[in-house]
Amino acid sequence: MSDTIVVALGGNALGKDLPGQMAAVRRTARSIADLAEAGNDVVVVHGNGPQVGMIQEAMTQLTRSDPARYAPCPLSVCVAMSQGYIGYDLQNAIREELANRGVRRGVTTVLTQVEVDRNDEAFGRPTKPIGAFMSKDEADALVRDRGCHVVEDAGRGWRQVVASPSPVSIVELDTIRSLVAARHVVIACGGGGVPVCRAEGNHLKGVPAVIDKDFAAARLAEQLDARELIILTAVEKVAVHFGRPDERWLDDLGPEEAQGYIASGEFAPGSMLPKVQAALQFACSGVGKSSLITELDRAAEGIAGKTGTRIHS
Repeated sequence: MSDTIVVALGGNALGKDLPGQMAAVRRTARSIADLAEAGNDVVVVHGNGPQVGMIQEAMTQLTRSDPARYAPCPLSVCVAMSQGYIGYDLQNAIREELANRGVRRGVTTVLTQVEVDRNDEAFGRPTKPIGAFMSKDEADALVRDRGCHVVEDAGRGWRQVVASPSPVSIVELDTIRSLVAARHVVIACGGGGVPVCRAEGNHLKGVPAVIDKDFAAARLAEQLDARELIILTAVEKVAVHFGRPDERWLDDLGPEEAQGYIASGEFAPGSMLPKVQAALQFACSGVGKSSLITELDRAAEGIAGKTGTRIHS
C-alpha cells in the first residue's frame, strides 16, 4: 500500500461560474497545499456538474446559429474541455500556494479517460444532474427541442440529467502513478474522467455520459493502491436524520451500519449518498484502507483524527 492520498473535491471547491471558480480554487488550493506540505503524495479528483452543462450549452449555441453547421458537441468532448479549464485554474492555484510556502513540488493536470461498460444499466436511466438550474418552462423546452432528460432538483429548479455509468478502469493510470512517484501533486479524472468504451482494435470511443467524481476517485484510489480517500464537501461530518430534531453527526461509520443507513434512505441520492457509497467502496477494497468525509477547509484536521466522518471496513 502506497502513502498516496486521493482527494475528491465537491462542488463548493470550484464555484458555479468562472468568477466564482477563480475565487473558490484559491481556497481549495490552501487545503490541498496543507496535505502536500505535510509530506503526503496527493492526487486530486474534481467534479464538473455545472461546468460541463455550460460548455455543452455554449457549444450548442455556437453551431445552432447556422442550421447547416449544427451538430451537438459530444458530451465526452465537453467533459474533456471541462478537465482542461478547471485543471488549469486548480493547477496554478495549488502551484502558487505551495511556492508561497516554500514547498518545491510539481503540480500537473492529466487529461484522463475512464473506461466504462457499454452495457452498464445507467445508460438506460439518466440520473446525473449537469448544467445550471432551469425554470419549468425552460426544462420543458429542452425536452421538446432536444429530447433531453430533466428532473426537479430538491425544490431548487429543474436540471438536465445524463447517464452516469460506473468507472471500470483508469486509462492513464501508469502516467498518474509515474507523476506521483516523482512527487507531483496530480489533478486527474476531472469531472469523473472522460467516459470511454473499448471499440474495435485499440480504439477508445467516447460515450454520452458523466461519471460521478466520487466513484471515479474511489476507483483511482483502488488502482493506485492509495492509503486513503478523502471526500471534501460542504459539511464537516456525515449526518443521519439530517435536518430533524434527532439529527446526529457521525464520527465513524462501518460497513454494516453504513449499508443500513443507505437501505433506509438516510442519504440524499444527489448529495451525500454517492459520497458514502464511494467512501465505503474504497475502505472495503483492502486491508488498512479508510476513507474520510469532511469539510473542504478541514482536510488536515480530519487526517489528524480531529474531525470528519471516518469510514472503515
